[in-house]
This record gives sequence, structure tokens and C-alpha cells, in this order.
Amino acid sequence: MLESLSGRLSAIFERLRSRGKLNDADVSEVLREVRIALLEADVNLAVVKDFIASIRPRAVGAEVLESMTPAQAVIAIVRDGLVELLGTRLAPVRFEGTGATAVMLAGLQGSGKTTHAAKLALLWKDEGRRPLLVACDVHRPAAVEQLRTLGAQIQVPVYAEDGATDAPGIAARALEQARSAGNAVAIFDTAGRLQIDEPMMAELEQVKAAIRPSETLLVVDAMTGQEAVNVAQVFDRRIGLTGTILTKLDGDSRGGAALSIRAVTGKPVKFIGVGEKVTALEPFHPERLASRILGMGDMLTLIEKSQRVFDERQAKELATKIRKASFTLADFLDQLRQLKRMGSVQDLLKMIPGMGKLAAARDIDDSELARVEAIILSMTPKERADPRVLNASRRRRIAAGSGRTVQDVNRLVRQFEASQKMMKSLGRGRGHIPPSLH
Repeated sequence: MLESLSGRLSAIFERLRSRGKLNDADVSEVLREVRIALLEADVNLAVVKDFIASIRPRAVGAEVLESMTPAQAVIAIVRDGLVELLGTRLAPVRFEGTGATAVMLAGLQGSGKTTHAAKLALLWKDEGRRPLLVACDVHRPAAVEQLRTLGAQIQVPVYAEDGATDAPGIAARALEQARSAGNAVAIFDTAGRLQIDEPMMAELEQVKAAIRPSETLLVVDAMTGQEAVNVAQVFDRRIGLTGTILTKLDGDSRGGAALSIRAVTGKPVKFIGVGEKVTALEPFHPERLASRILGMGDMLTLIEKSQRVFDERQAKELATKIRKASFTLADFLDQLRQLKRMGSVQDLLKMIPGMGKLAAARDIDDSELARVEAIILSMTPKERADPRVLNASRRRRIAAGSGRTVQDVNRLVRQFEASQKMMKSLGRGRGHIPPSLH
């Protein structure tokens, strides 16, 4: 996710850290490089100009020039600017106090509407709501069958009318059934086209009028870059969006759509799709994505994912260890084993502060996990608890015992130490874990 942009920005700030004190010229050069990196990531030109203009006064001010750690001050300012650009805070879905909440999904064909309807249904089902999936795509029969298959997979009912061609009527009848059956939320999968056309927009307007949804979410392919932003603008003008779902963000190495769509449309990104599995959907937290882009990891999302597979006691212990920076290699091994239950090991590893470089440098998969496991299991309990005792002879013994090289052992230890340093900073500063996640 956003690997190209993250790599460029990390390189810029790595060079910045080696300079010590900064002057106006140094900061201006950094801002120029950040501007180029954003443009190369396919971020909208107007958005980039506004972003640089918004952070420049702080970046060239006394806050940076007189700081004892000017590079860190610049990075913090850029991070705050990215958070502002992305929307500042989570924009939750608005559920009705009583009755069924109608959520309408719109978008072009191939954007992932049907799959993400199921992802939303599973997410809300896991939260204790009773969802109903509604097949309103009367133009693509395969869409109805796909929704039925997904509904059966996640054990969520699907409302469909075989042979019916009146999408607004289907939607109205489905909503009535949801209300009578006690479903808390009805998710409407509507028809798309390969490109925007008048009949599609007219039908969407009619469906919306029939159900008056609490949320009208545009499902848009992040990999289309600026085209995703243009599509969002057109849909918003015609049917009035309340937010967007960015799909395929795991495949978008540049990040232009993620950084542009909220700034251009004024509508928040509410969810991001980060994989093909029905569990690969995350609420969109601007501050967390900003941290990922800057290589700072995303421990809060990792903890939330872990809470789905850990019991409450384990989740609290993990949060406490991270906050107190007492996270050991044994804990790290346990987390890696649990990650296999939560999705792509490579993507999840990048959420751990300091481990992003390891994930980016190597194609980490389950076989890589087995190699890491072998190294850690070749250590004594004392070595796992405190890698500082690992002298040269111990490292040679561990390498021999795990069937790996000393270089592999050194690499793992270096990355783990970097992770511990990042966790300490998270515990001390603004990135601390809030009590609600303890």
C-alpha cells in the first residue's frame, strides 16, 4: 500500500536527519522534494499546492529552525498536514436509532461494489448488527449470483427478485422486508457501467429516491488514480454522496486517490479495501494512514485486528507491552503467528513500527515467517527477552541452529530494535494508545 510514496518520503527524511541544524534553504529543499514525491504519486496538482502552502509557514518557522531535533519537527509537521489533507478524523457511518438503516453503494462496473457490500455486511454482523444484502443490479445477472454466493459465505441473507427489472421497486420492497424482519441495516448493491452514462445515473437517482438512504457511498478503485477523483465528483453532483470506499488500496503503490479524493470532493473516505478476502476492509483513519505513509507503522489498526482473534486479556496485555515498550522477541513471534489469521503477513508487518523496511525490502510471506520463527526459537528465553545479550558467538549459534545466516539474525535483531525505539516514542508522545483500546 502506497509503497512508492512511502519510500520516497522516507528517503527524503532519512537524508534530512543527517543534516543536524537546518536553515531556510534546507527546509525549502525538503518541501520541494515532498512536492515532487506527491505529484509523482499522482496526487492532484491543486491538492499538492494547497498542501505545501499549508505546511510551509510552520516548516520554515522557529518551531523547526530552533528545534534540537529539526528533522523530527519537519516530519511531525508533514504528518499533521497529511492528516488534515485526509480528513482529520474517522467519519463513522450514521446508523438510524430505530428501524433499518439503508446504505446505498454506487460506482462503476469493476470497482468492487458487490464484494464490498459483503465486506460491509460481515463487518457489521461482527459488530452485532443484523444486515441484509440487497441485489439491485438488474443489468448484470452475474452480480445477483455473486451477491448470493458471498451472502452464503458470510451467512448473511440476500434479497433478490429473479427476472425483475425495476431496480427502484426492488429496493423499496427490500427495505420494507428489512424493517419487518428486524434487520438493522440494508446494504443496496446497485448497477454500474464501464463508464458514466445517463441511464445509470437516472436509475441511481430513482433508487435513492425510493429508499432515502442514510448513507450513499461511492465504491471507487484507488488504482485508477486521478480518474477515481473525477468519477467521485460526477457521482456526487448527481446523487449526493455521504462518503467513499477506496478499494484496491493494497495494490496502489502511489496513493494519489487516497490523498486527493477527500480534498477535491469534500466527502470523507469512510472505508478502505486492503485485499480480496471478505475480511479485508478497514474503517478509514486519516492519522493512521498518514503514519503508514511516513513509515511509522500503524499499531492501533494492528491491535484492533488482533482483538478479533485474541481474547480481551491478550489484547490488553499486548497494548500494555507496546505502551511500555516491553514488547519482546517472544511477543513478536506470537504476533506473527496470529497475523496469519488476519490477512497478508507482509501488509500487516508494515503496521509494526520499524518493521516497514524489512517488509518492503523482502517479499515476506508465510515461508519468511517460518524462517523468522526458526531464528527466534533458536534463542534462549533470556535472548528473546533481551536481544542486547546477543554477542557474536551467540548469533553464530542461533544462525546454525535455525539454518539461517548470521546476517539473517543480525537483520532481524536490527529491525526489532528499531521497532522498540518507535514504540517508546509512541508511548511518550502524541501517538500513545488511547484508553479505549487497552
